[in-house]
Amino acid sequence: MDRRASSPSSGEALLFLTDEQLRQGIEAMFFAYRGFTADPDRILADMAYGRAHHRAIHFIGRAPNTTVNNLLNILGVTKQSLNRVLRTLIADGLVESKVGRMDKRERHLNLTQAGRTLEQTLSDAQRARMRAAFREAGPDAVSGFRTVLEAMMDGEMRATYGRLKDTTS
Repeated sequence: MDRRASSPSSGEALLFLTDEQLRQGIEAMFFAYRGFTADPDRILADMAYGRAHHRAIHFIGRAPNTTVNNLLNILGVTKQSLNRVLRTLIADGLVESKVGRMDKRERHLNLTQAGRTLEQTLSDAQRARMRAAFREAGPDAVSGFRTVLEAMMDGEMRATYGRLKDTTS
């Protein structure tokens, strides 16, 4: 008998997860997401902002001078819901919107200094939580975690994620 297939730590054994093990993984993701968003949620609550504001601030900061259409593609939300969020962020001085030079129909988005400061505060909280978890789990688990997350993305999301990764590599 092949000992690798019967070993609980074997990668092959993971191919045969039970429904209960998968349910536990799903629940772990739900609770991990709650923890991952808890710190930014507390910071944003004082400003009457929510997760949609956080996501917009994050990706505008991640891709300076991005267009509204690119942000719509990244976030996967409706134009109406994004416009509500952007109007608030612009009115509060966190985001600036400029008409495109080449195409006047385009709006290019950038964080203001106040927006960059808020983005840094939100990201610092999440990086601290992630850094602690990655240190506790170890390098093999971190690599496996990234592999699992990327495998869960559909093709278009994986391509968008790859383009974002390429901007910092």
